[in-house]
Amino acid sequence: MIQPQTMLKVIDNTGAKVVQCFRVLGGTKRRYAQLGDVIVGTVKEAEPRRTVKKHEVVRAVIVRQRKAFRRKDGSYIRFDDNACVILEAKTKEPKGGRILGPLPREIKEKGYDKIAGLAQEIV
Repeated sequence: MIQPQTMLKVIDNTGAKVVQCFRVLGGTKRRYAQLGDVIVGTVKEAEPRRTVKKHEVVRAVIVRQRKAFRRKDGSYIRFDDNACVILEAKTKEPKGGRILGPLPREIKEKGYDKIAGLAQEIV
């Protein structure tokens, strides 16, 4: 469950390290985001001289969450951290060229084929 004010780890090589969510996209009354949902956030920590700068407003897709996520087969999957991948302006394309750590297969099912292809491991 990702909501406004949630801090997320960034797992791509854009230069951002931490993003703070301030809007969950998908309707005016939408409170929470989960795996595969898009959020709008601001970069709180970033490496110097990289593509994404501190205080920049970005769109990102949730790729890991601490809250257990129920799969269609009835099993649950959960991760150790809340993580996201920064997207290009209003597309489903990632801004970075590498993605670190495991991703759930739900990311590919939601249409993020490029992100799933860059992932080290799909669980």
